[in-house]
Amino acid sequence: MKLQEKYKKEIVPKLKEKFGYKNNMAVPKLTKVVINVGFGRHAKEKAHIDSVVAGLTRITGQKPIQTKAKKAISAFKIRDGMIIGSCVTLRGARMYDFVDKLVNITFPRVRDFRGISDKGIDKRGNLTIGFREHLPFPEIKADEVENVFGLEICLATTAKEREEGREFFRLLGIPFKTN
Repeated sequence: MKLQEKYKKEIVPKLKEKFGYKNNMAVPKLTKVVINVGFGRHAKEKAHIDSVVAGLTRITGQKPIQTKAKKAISAFKIRDGMIIGSCVTLRGARMYDFVDKLVNITFPRVRDFRGISDKGIDKRGNLTIGFREHLPFPEIKADEVENVFGLEICLATTAKEREEGREFFRLLGIPFKTN
């Protein structure tokens, strides 16, 4: 079953029962998924930037945008308008397909994976997950990788509180650590 169908048929009724929502539109839902990579000390290396953009494109199926510095910071050797990162925003069907792939394929492939800490959920119910390397994604072939880079995935929801967001992600299948 696709994740979007599972949300409508299973997750919405469970959340309505647990939190007492009267309307389906009040139930938390996923609004967007943002995948973000900062170039760090490699910001001036064109080959590294190109390999990161190619990797993000393979992972998401969508071309990333370049993020630029808003102001100059001399301690980090950053100039105003310099490209310092790359990001992709997924919505709709691509978003649900990505989250489904993240839960069912990518997390099991992460080395020494013991679950995600629920401290990654902010007070508005959004979840942020960091990866030290992009190799667990199924589209990436380890022998073809030139540069290994880390990335950050932010799952944005319409949840109003942290507990609503936590329950929503648990029902989506996100594996949280058991304390």
